[in-house]
Amino acid sequence: MKTFSAIILAAVAALTSFGPTEGSAGDMTGLSKVELRPGWRMADGSHMSALHIVLEPGWKTYWRAPGDVGIPPQFDWSGSENIDSVSTSWPTPEVFFEQGMRSVGYRSEVVIPLRMTTPNADATLRLEGKLQIGICKDICIPANLSFEASLPPSPTRPDPTIAAALTDVPYTAREAGVASVTCQFEAGEEGTLVLHTRIEMPSAGGEEYVVVEAGNPHVWVAEPDSRRDGAALYASTRLMHVEGKSFALNRSDMRFTVIGALHAVDIRGCASN
Repeated sequence: MKTFSAIILAAVAALTSFGPTEGSAGDMTGLSKVELRPGWRMADGSHMSALHIVLEPGWKTYWRAPGDVGIPPQFDWSGSENIDSVSTSWPTPEVFFEQGMRSVGYRSEVVIPLRMTTPNADATLRLEGKLQIGICKDICIPANLSFEASLPPSPTRPDPTIAAALTDVPYTAREAGVASVTCQFEAGEEGTLVLHTRIEMPSAGGEEYVVVEAGNPHVWVAEPDSRRDGAALYASTRLMHVEGKSFALNRSDMRFTVIGALHAVDIRGCASN
């Protein structure tokens, strides 16, 4: 039987080494293994850990903003102790096309770094979490994972696997040489807003795909149409409240990820025209 550590129990705390923690939770289609990598305590007192998800051949899972046919990952950290916040760093994803529709995610495996802030850096952190992810091959199914672990302050040497995932995140706008980002909203049909965005930046290589996030989980964003014209990348899309309600957006909350053949770029906010 394949090993699968979807449920990582308190026995993790008794491990004498700080390699990946593993347990078994029987058979689950599409998932080969899930590890909680304990990581290390950083100089600023925060703790860096990671989830390492390994998929069976031919399966994939989804990124933070998965597109119309994907299932967005959902984390729940309630029950954790000595932890103020948990932030995720998503490695650069791939763009998939399924029956003419676009989705964004990962093949084979993904390491998702988790950075935890704590009110007491000298004490052990107790991480308790639940994660729902979508995994797909011919069909898409949700996978519900639960895990908990004790993370002591003693390990300070970085885990190379986590460090590699941290270097694989998209460039910031500054790192990628983004000169300007402007966006314009106009009223669309049936309560939608139409967004037109202009991003002045060097090419990310090959065909460039733009993912738009509204900063509001209740606002649905359609797959953008994008095109490059010289130094500028243009993207247009529609936005709608999932319950059909009226809504407003803040330009500073808008997030644009440009995914190209060479790299991806994470852009926060946009200015008015």
